Amino acid sequence: MSADNQIDLHSALAWPFFEPRHRELASGIEAWCRANLAHEDHADTDATCRRLVRELGAAGWLKYGVGGVAYGGHGDTIDTRAVCLLRETLAKHSGLADFALAMQGLGSGAISLGGAHEQKTRYLPRVANGTAIAAFALSEPEAGSDVAAMALSAREDGDAYVLDGDKTWISNGGIADFYVVFARTGEAPGARGISAFIVDADTPGLEIAERIDVIAPHPLARLHFAGARVPRSQMLGAPGEGFKLAMRTLDIFRTSVAAASLGFARHAMAEGLARASSRKMFGQTLGDFQLTQAKLAQMALSIDSSALLVYRAAWLRDQGESVTREAAMAKWHASEGAQQVIDAAVQLFGGMGVQSGTAVEMLYREIRALRIYEGATEVQQLIIGRDLLKAHAAAVGEQR
Repeated sequence: MSADNQIDLHSALAWPFFEPRHRELASGIEAWCRANLAHEDHADTDATCRRLVRELGAAGWLKYGVGGVAYGGHGDTIDTRAVCLLRETLAKHSGLADFALAMQGLGSGAISLGGAHEQKTRYLPRVANGTAIAAFALSEPEAGSDVAAMALSAREDGDAYVLDGDKTWISNGGIADFYVVFARTGEAPGARGISAFIVDADTPGLEIAERIDVIAPHPLARLHFAGARVPRSQMLGAPGEGFKLAMRTLDIFRTSVAAASLGFARHAMAEGLARASSRKMFGQTLGDFQLTQAKLAQMALSIDSSALLVYRAAWLRDQGESVTREAAMAKWHASEGAQQVIDAAVQLFGGMGVQSGTAVEMLYREIRALRIYEGATEVQQLIIGRDLLKAHAAAVGEQR
């Protein structure tokens, strides 16, 4: 890893979005990554992820994704800037390490936000210390971006709910100890008839129907529920409140997806700079060509603008503001921008850029999914447009 990455991060930490504790956190996670992620084994993805969760928990990093000191969290609320700094740095060093931390937070986020005391006590400390792996089960075969089209049903049966249907594209599927599952309970049409449940992995009637392989390997699966009986006490919040809880959870972690994209882009920039400075061509270095300098300038512009959007959204949320629009902007710009930065780095490497196992080739595979999950780029555009129109209508109404 080139020193250029570290210089960029230190420069950003001088921005007024951050407090001294964030700067200390960034320094600590950078040192930890350098000491612990230099030689990562990708031969067994499941085993590597389990190990990373344990190690991240033991080091204290997972507690930043858990809300409530009493439940093992770092603070009474989730510090979005801290989560983003952790993800940016982890992604810069290891896509799997970033994944391991992110899925712990996303998988338990709804419990932090809407769980009862007993639920929080039972699950959150184990998430924070890395002894239990969490998963967030929202997507379905016909309900990805359109969450309101959810078909997984949960019908009341005495003191329990019985779940039938499928979830797919579930990260940590197959290795999770529990899943936060969103199902249709039918209190109202569409999004208003969805509830959330904590479902332990060993629940009878829940099975891993299929493991899914993707271009940047990580644990992923389709879950099948066939008469899975879940106690009523495992429902999160009130019946019919699941969609709101899911969206609140995504509002926290969508910004951190942008931060992970930023980390991948910083790594690609460092690789590109090193390549441009060392590659000899036609009696000079690649970096001496004006075309190369222009490309590097475009990469730097994309990174800095993404960083500003990411930490604006994170700072606003930590001030208690709604960040639906700001988080969508950050996620859209940072993930699309990182794709362009990484593609430019691959181009600078020429044939070596597509050689399996090289840093830029691995980054090229890592970034692609971030433009899709937790809301594809097209969905972020819809969110922003609708929010702008809503704000405009409210402003016009106030003027009348």
